[in-house]
Formats: sequence, structure tokens, C-alpha cells
Amino acid sequence: MIFSEFRRTGLVHHIEDDGVVACPAEAVWGLSCDPFSEAAVQTLLAMKGRPVAKGVIVVAGDVAMLEPLLTPLEAGLRAELEMSWPGANTWLLPNRGVFPSWITGDSEEVAVRVSRAPALRALSRALGRPLVSTSANPAGAQPARHGFQVVRYFGAALPRAHGSVDAAAKPSTIRRLGTGEVLRA
Repeated sequence: MIFSEFRRTGLVHHIEDDGVVACPAEAVWGLSCDPFSEAAVQTLLAMKGRPVAKGVIVVAGDVAMLEPLLTPLEAGLRAELEMSWPGANTWLLPNRGVFPSWITGDSEEVAVRVSRAPALRALSRALGRPLVSTSANPAGAQPARHGFQVVRYFGAALPRAHGSVDAAAKPSTIRRLGTGEVLRA
């Protein structure tokens, strides 16, 4: 049902045409686009007022979409990742040239997760690949927890998925794989 919603509303086509959409993630609304479209990512970063050097999170609808990053990992590390997904667990992994520099910023790592948010997960699956997911707010402003806040920040013309965030949830924890270092609790 959610998959057909994305096809019917054109969100998938909008992303395929280098567009940016808003979609409810686990705890906040996010802005999403194709991570392999430099034009789309640059548009998203300009909307947020976020420098490319910081990098952005890539979210997948299922683990298989991240296979190029996971195959080289030792079995124990891969198991640690897979046990934490789907969920609000973002991991920094060695990029190994999988994602372009406009995704990783100044880092050799890439931030990835498999989402448990129904709309975001379905959008990724409908697209058949991972997408960028970064909070739907201009830099320095509170992340949007409701659709009306997305409209307030970015206008009614921004395509939005239907759905809501988990009001009790917190944004994903960001950890570095291998060391377990927490960068955002």
C-alpha cells in the first residue's frame, strides 16, 4: 500500500529527476534525495544551509542495499550492524569509494542505517536503492517533528510523503563501527 502511494504521488519520479522530498523518519521529518545525484544533494544542502564538508546520512530500506559497504567487513562487525537494524542506529563505516564525496564530506567514512520508519523504508524500497535522509530543518533550527513544520521551513511546494514520526523517539544514535565511539547519543 505504501509502495503504491509513492508511485501514485510521484515521489519516486521526483527523486529520480534529481528532486528533494520530505519524509517522516524515526523521530523527525527528513529531507531525502538520491545520494548519487550531485545536483539533488547540492539542492538539499542549500535548502538546509549545510556545508558539504559535514556529509549526510544514507538510509536504506533493507540491509541488501548496503551490501557493497558490508561485504568487506569481518563477520563480527557485520553481525553487530545487522543486529541493530532496522532501527535508529546510524553507523560510520569505511566508505571504500562506494558513495561520492558530496555524501561523505571531509571524511573517508559514510554514515548509514537501515530505517525502521515505515514511510522512509518504503520510499527506499520503491526507489530500489538507499537515499539521503537528513533532518528537515535549516541549519540551527529545531528539526521538524510534524508535517506543518516542514511546510513552515520549506514551503508547501516541497513534495512530502504521508505519515508521521514516533513522538516518543529520539534521533538515531551515531556510532563508529569497530570502536563503538558514540558521536551522537
